[in-house]
Amino acid sequence: MAFSLVCQRTTTARYLGCLRSRPLQLYIASGVAQRRTFLDFFRRKKTEDAKEPLEPIPLLSEDDLFHPFSKSPFPEVRAKGQTISSMASCPVCASGHRHTHKHEHEKPKVNHVSFECPDCGWPTHCSEEHWKEDKEHEKYCSRLREANEDEHDLRSGRRMPEFELPGPQGYEEAISFANWDVFWYTRGFNSMDSERSRRHASKLLTYPMTIGSVLHQHSSLMLNNQRLTPEGSRSMAAIRSTLHTEPGAPETHEASVGKSQVRIFILGARGESSLPPHVWEQLGFLFPAANFHIFFIGPQVALPRERQTPSTPPIDTGSPTGSSEPETAGSNSPSEKIPGDSASSKESPNTDTMQIEEKRPLYTPNVYTPQTPAAIPPLKWTRSSLARYGVPSYTTPYSYQVSLSGLQVDNYADVHPLFEETLDPYSDVFFFFAPGFGFPSPSYKNEAGEAVLQISSPTEWGPVLPMLLASKCPIFVTGFSPADVERDVRSLSTAPGVAGEFEWVVTPGPNPFGSEKWEVADFDPRIMVKTNWGIWAIRGKSRDIQERSFFKSLFSNA
Repeated sequence: MAFSLVCQRTTTARYLGCLRSRPLQLYIASGVAQRRTFLDFFRRKKTEDAKEPLEPIPLLSEDDLFHPFSKSPFPEVRAKGQTISSMASCPVCASGHRHTHKHEHEKPKVNHVSFECPDCGWPTHCSEEHWKEDKEHEKYCSRLREANEDEHDLRSGRRMPEFELPGPQGYEEAISFANWDVFWYTRGFNSMDSERSRRHASKLLTYPMTIGSVLHQHSSLMLNNQRLTPEGSRSMAAIRSTLHTEPGAPETHEASVGKSQVRIFILGARGESSLPPHVWEQLGFLFPAANFHIFFIGPQVALPRERQTPSTPPIDTGSPTGSSEPETAGSNSPSEKIPGDSASSKESPNTDTMQIEEKRPLYTPNVYTPQTPAAIPPLKWTRSSLARYGVPSYTTPYSYQVSLSGLQVDNYADVHPLFEETLDPYSDVFFFFAPGFGFPSPSYKNEAGEAVLQISSPTEWGPVLPMLLASKCPIFVTGFSPADVERDVRSLSTAPGVAGEFEWVVTPGPNPFGSEKWEVADFDPRIMVKTNWGIWAIRGKSRDIQERSFFKSLFSNA
């Protein structure tokens, strides 16, 4: 985040600043002359160290971003290439075995990818002969090269103005949510000079901006484009009455006095729980007259890192990531999880914490069940919330507008009783980011031994959605591709307690604030998706009660 340093300068300082930026002859011509006084003799001479620090020299230039994974200058990228080579199978071998093997009981030989395409740099085939034989590779080769260059650009060390986020929105400056380009312009972001910068910025901001774009009164999802339904319009009017001021009143922080706090529940949170807090602060800047409390709830929520003392040995969790969050989650002492004041640990981390971080592998495979993100650094105001929620959790009041809480729990149904009595459609909303409703459950099967969908599984989303529908709060769901959105929507018609018990708020369709960066699957480089590509929303079905008159009820009883 770009932090602007506001300095109060005297008249002399302003003059000296102008003198450095303009030629000296201009000041001599205008009658301004330099004078020396007797006191100047005792003044300390400025050294070269007082100059502003120069920008770091990039490790890679813009025209040197393409490198095959095995020859990348960064060990993380090389580790990613090795992971793909150990997981992905050659597409030509797979298609050939499907037609040539004679005996069904004989398992075809699996040839993993080892040959790197010279055009995209990814390991895509087992040999050069199969790479030349595969004509389908041309369809996705350009996307893979784009993803290759993006990986190297993020590690190139260049100054990235696309990650320098603006501060509070100016008074009476309207924000447009038509698309990324118009939003960045009206919001005051730095100019996105390349498509690569657009992809980086959209990937970073897709989670908070997706939430803000659907909740804002100027959302692009409207009745006119048939995305917002009449029932959804009434539902969104309720929560927008809390987010915004009355018509004609200024959108300022003073207008939030007396308003209830808007709670945003992100269920099944993973990577979004590890975003820096200042990224989520951008959501508060969209609503100057609102206060937010964002809850990250799920088994893979990132918890703050435990501060180690010099006398405390490093914790060996035995987990693949080597992070300390499993031990933190299992601790019984709330005061040991999250320190009261961790500013010193953030500025100068101790050696034990550094040793723990060094044990983490260079690259974690991107599979269907991603691992828990690495522990996040605790801030000065971070506090443990174990006593309040009964599960490993924390709360960080980051700013006067935004508070963040993370609850690491196996299933939301375990903590739903803590919020059930206070849920209100005027102040609460639920978000699922690519929850996988339509995917088969990896841990539960029915009596016939068949895997059921996750939306119906009692160990996953089965008991959760009926609880949320009963609250009548809007429920937003995103998907990473058109097929993923269709799969999740179809699963609603077969889920017990969900089918026939909901009404549409937002019809399924593209999300204008989805990520524009391609995410490539490690187990098959041909599978590429975009985070939060589509979005839709539902809520519990409303049943209008009609009062019967006395005479009508009298005749009906007769």
